[in-house]
Amino acid sequence: MKSTIEWKTTLLWVTVFSIAMGYLESAVVIYLREIYYPGGFDFPLGPLNGEIVMAEIGRELATLVMLLSLGILAGKNRAQRFAYFIYSFAIWDIFYYIFLKILIGWPDSLMTWDVLFMLPLIWVGPVISPLIVSATMIVLAFIILIIKSSGLPLVINRYTWSFFIIGSLILILSFVWDYSAYILENITIKELFTASDHKDLGEIANGFKPKKFNWTLFVIAELTISAGIFLILVSRNKKK
Repeated sequence: MKSTIEWKTTLLWVTVFSIAMGYLESAVVIYLREIYYPGGFDFPLGPLNGEIVMAEIGRELATLVMLLSLGILAGKNRAQRFAYFIYSFAIWDIFYYIFLKILIGWPDSLMTWDVLFMLPLIWVGPVISPLIVSATMIVLAFIILIIKSSGLPLVINRYTWSFFIIGSLILILSFVWDYSAYILENITIKELFTASDHKDLGEIANGFKPKKFNWTLFVIAELTISAGIFLILVSRNKKK
């Protein structure tokens, strides 16, 4: 009973922190859009100051470090730390979009395209896609936390981890697929590595406009991760 109260209390404060981070993230993005897209954000991306791009990439890295640190501080073991990390990431991402909708009325719909990440390439997708991923992460986090609080052994072996890792890699591929295809349509792989100061690549990237999200890869990734979650539940039932 005590352990249940403890993890629920911790979860509450992790939630509060993640929501606050979501607001902070949305505020920063609103400032950037006001500067670079005063008429409203849309593709193509258009020219961006190199220093701003580097600062944005640094901010994304800092955000990941903050969420990872939160998970490490909140959890008592590796499983809990992982659960709190993915949970905080999901809540942060969901409330980022909630606050954008409240503050500036964006996105227009769940199918509106957005820049999701910039490492190592630009990730793009309709808003609903990261929300689906966030929902999956919350489900996985709750399963881990509930099993650990019940006193039952949590089995996440290499076989199960392989589903999570492979699924995550396919997810990333689905998000960078459209941008990568666009770049390779306009510049060869050889030119990609020999372009002087990458100026040509920068000019091409500025004209990027999403065409079609790779839902096939996305669904395969979600099914692969869901299979990993199923394996955790099956192993739990076997231990009862």
